[in-house]
Amino acid sequence: MKKVIVVGNGMVGYKFCEKFIAKASKEEFKLIVFGEEPRPAYDRVHLSEYFQNQDAKALELAPANWYSDNDIELISNERVTDIHRKSKTITTSSDESYEYDYLVLATGSLPFVPPIEGVEKEGVFVYRTIEDLEGMMAYADMLKAKKPDAKAAVLGGGLLGLEAAKAVMDMGLEPHVVEFAQKLMPRQLDLRSSKVLQVKLESLGINIHLNKATNQILGDRAIEAMEFGEDDKLDVDMLVISAGIRPRDELGKTCGLDMGVRGGITVNNKMQTSDPEIFAIGEVALYNHMIYGLVAPGYEMADVAVEQILGNEEALMSSDIDMSTKLKLIGVDVASFGEPFMPAEKGHSILFENKTKYLYKRINVSHDGKTLLGGILVGDAADYNILHQMYLNGIPLPENAEDLILGTRADGGSVFGSVMDLPDAAQICSCESVSKGDICSTITSGECNNVSEVMSCTKAGTGCGGCKPMVSDLVNETLKSLGKEVKETICDHFNYTRQELFGIIKVKKLTTFYEVLDACGEGDGCETCKPLVASIFASLYNDTANKEDVIQDSNDKFLANIQRNGTYSVVPRIPGGEITPQKLIVIGQVGEKYNLYTKITGGQRIDLFGAQLNDLPAIWKELIDAGFESGHAYGKSLRTVKSCVGSTWCRYGMDESVSFAIDLENRYKGLRSPHKLKGGVSGCIRECAEARGKDFGVIAVEGGWNLYVCGNGGATPKHALLLAEQIDNETCIKYLDRFLMYYIRTAAPLMRTAAWLDKLEGGIEQLKSIVIDDSLNLAEELEKDMQGLVDAYECEWTQVIEREELQSRFKHFINSDEKDDNIVFVPMRDQIMPEPWTSN
Repeated sequence: MKKVIVVGNGMVGYKFCEKFIAKASKEEFKLIVFGEEPRPAYDRVHLSEYFQNQDAKALELAPANWYSDNDIELISNERVTDIHRKSKTITTSSDESYEYDYLVLATGSLPFVPPIEGVEKEGVFVYRTIEDLEGMMAYADMLKAKKPDAKAAVLGGGLLGLEAAKAVMDMGLEPHVVEFAQKLMPRQLDLRSSKVLQVKLESLGINIHLNKATNQILGDRAIEAMEFGEDDKLDVDMLVISAGIRPRDELGKTCGLDMGVRGGITVNNKMQTSDPEIFAIGEVALYNHMIYGLVAPGYEMADVAVEQILGNEEALMSSDIDMSTKLKLIGVDVASFGEPFMPAEKGHSILFENKTKYLYKRINVSHDGKTLLGGILVGDAADYNILHQMYLNGIPLPENAEDLILGTRADGGSVFGSVMDLPDAAQICSCESVSKGDICSTITSGECNNVSEVMSCTKAGTGCGGCKPMVSDLVNETLKSLGKEVKETICDHFNYTRQELFGIIKVKKLTTFYEVLDACGEGDGCETCKPLVASIFASLYNDTANKEDVIQDSNDKFLANIQRNGTYSVVPRIPGGEITPQKLIVIGQVGEKYNLYTKITGGQRIDLFGAQLNDLPAIWKELIDAGFESGHAYGKSLRTVKSCVGSTWCRYGMDESVSFAIDLENRYKGLRSPHKLKGGVSGCIRECAEARGKDFGVIAVEGGWNLYVCGNGGATPKHALLLAEQIDNETCIKYLDRFLMYYIRTAAPLMRTAAWLDKLEGGIEQLKSIVIDDSLNLAEELEKDMQGLVDAYECEWTQVIEREELQSRFKHFINSDEKDDNIVFVPMRDQIMPEPWTSN
């Protein structure tokens, strides 16, 4: 029996074992794995999740018994100290000796610690292992006990550095990121996209310091500050170093293997070192003169090494390594693929930038406009997977290549077509080298029936996870092609649709996020399921965003819409657009006192822009004292019910539209729903309130009101459809109660009423039968549920003003009441506006 020894039990070492046992005969090979850490291999890509739950088991790639179950001898907490090539043996820190036939070095890398004076001081950490994280958390707890306003810096603004910044913020320390380069994520982003990311992160409370070379770490025993130059320092109480990696190549050096000039064990395309019976894979391997710090190339190297050891000499490492990356940094989508920084001589770049929404998209295309060469996405990476596939597979571009990032502006359809249009050979999961054909065949063969089974079977999506959306699309489309039911679940934490989860929460009377998670979910939740559950609570109990502010979207958490310079807008409710001169004066006084930009909106109310987070409670107290309430302009909820002046003033008016609009807006104010809701009431068919462009619209006609539903403006405008004719006020409200509650119960997350009706089998006629004819025998229940929400309404800003403990979250800095003095306004037409961003 031949003996294979793997040195290193990180992600790549584990992957080698997994692939080896799948292909090798147990009778022919004995596999021994050495790991320095005291635990089995775990997922370092998602290491930051450890801060949320301190559950090391949740990060394990496999439990300890997986190794023994597969006849692998795992020796943990043991370091290999020497390789003796002549005798083909190794020795360990326990002075034990082991023989090998093949040796696989998967020792990975170490964090690079720059030679800065004082780096050894107490309070300086690296960010690499679970033990590093445990040390950071213990130190942060000690700091906060002595100094509530403690600050922590992260040295390095790359992928891992920004993850570390989020961890520091979650630990309750004031976070600072210090980066030597002039931009964040210098390997993945250009200057413009980096600036968009920077502004977004700063709006979330992370302080960014660019172009900073740290000369010295100050402090007696423990860190007290970072010095960058004369009179340039940053006071901090803790430092996390995330400044890159260095290969763990010392075993290669001491046993005489060929090494790179700057480190790394040189390998060929068989992953062989200069000793053909010693292989190197992952971040210790120098291939094509590069160390690849991503998991996907490491997994490919592991596969090649397995094949070579088993005698398949045709299995070779590809010469072009795909370094495309997609991840979510602190809730912000960031992705780059292909050649993100393409020089002008190779092609053209097409850019879209919307700084008000922290969006940046860039694609690089060939000079003839036919081939996608690369790109960058910040703020919205929903199309990353399909763009990545177009790049990898050389799929021809549409006639207007800009449609790839702007969307089609003709018929509103998708420019990408179906994922099923991809060739079967298209590689969907780079980490595990899984193709579209591999995924679809598991469904067509009957081997798998859902996404979880496909992921378990093929391993697709189990690495970095970036391909999960496309894996899900392929599974769903393949199931549909076979005539099978497709279930669109919420996320990895809840294997239910929104409608199913709505029913579970209602039946079980669950009232907190963790009650829901314990009852029917798994893990700790994410940015998708937390706001969704909060929305369901609001739709069932009319819970305000104050009850569990930590599960809300950022706008709901602060009860205001964040603007592009980190300030917020204030929008008091003005039902039906009717307002007294006295209230107008109060709005004017508030605007003047807090130096706010004021503008009348299309929904017939007044926006006040430029409010600092710290000022929001004081501003709202003055408004509430004057009789205003929250306008819910920040929520997926009812915004406004617009009206014309109706028969009160207009000679064409056929009914009193203002009064009815006020009645409707007051009835449904605060109503949370899968998407925002807008209403309108017009006093005649001239439609001055544009009621048919709303989610619900009422128009006065001879004999009563016509009720329209499921319209909207925006990017894909749609006229509302007639639901009922010539009805009185009471009947109109009854039908609206039923319609809105049915929509709230059954719509998918973030689905407007128009899209919901498009998907409703039977369309408007089916909706009429449910709302008017009560074909589902639900009318009484829907009306009762709506009345319960109406009766339970509370203004959430009034709650904040009346309960002092709710005001603590309205601070720009975690441990200080100071305002953000980086916010700058400039004059504009006798008002103010945010200082424009520079072009770079």
